Amino acid sequence: MNRQRMVVGISGASGFIYGVRLLQLLAELDIESHLIISRAALLTMAHETDYKLADVIALASHYHRADDVAAGIASGSFRCLGMVVAPCSMRTLAEIATGTSSGLIGRAADVTLKERRTLVLMARETPLTLAHLRNMTAVTEMGGIIAPPVPAFYARPQGLAQMVDHSLGRVLDLFGLDAGTAMRWGEHTKPCGSELARDSGRSVAISAE
Repeated sequence: MNRQRMVVGISGASGFIYGVRLLQLLAELDIESHLIISRAALLTMAHETDYKLADVIALASHYHRADDVAAGIASGSFRCLGMVVAPCSMRTLAEIATGTSSGLIGRAADVTLKERRTLVLMARETPLTLAHLRNMTAVTEMGGIIAPPVPAFYARPQGLAQMVDHSLGRVLDLFGLDAGTAMRWGEHTKPCGSELARDSGRSVAISAE
């Protein structure tokens, strides 16, 4: 394997842009991407974005139909860094947690786990039921990583694009890849600890007076 490869699954949860932007970042990092889009994700794409399917497919190095369980990425012999499901619906999570894959996203995730590669699920749902939490626990116990796209408010994002980029930057960190989009505490932000200490000192001084 001369070029590093990653499998990207886009399922039907809200947040289609996470999958799109991930493909763009992987291309910038010269990572070969293998894309799967679920049928439900096509509905989300139409509701949330102006993208057409052809536009998204063009961002990937390779595209695999969601029902093509005979694709190369469905085999453990397919070598890659791992897989990201971005976003990950609760149905997809449940399939992965129970090993009952009905399509290629679930099968590719199952293969990723059995081959002990990195699997990251950007789970998108709130509030969570006990079933959701138990499925997340099951995936974690199998070696997967649950990584909900949570905004980093300490970075003071100026818009949706920065929040998306930060979350994906942190996901790529899990593969040892630096996309340059994560706002890192103490590097890209102004540490507040010393200021708090000074404020605390002033309060003590005022009280003493």
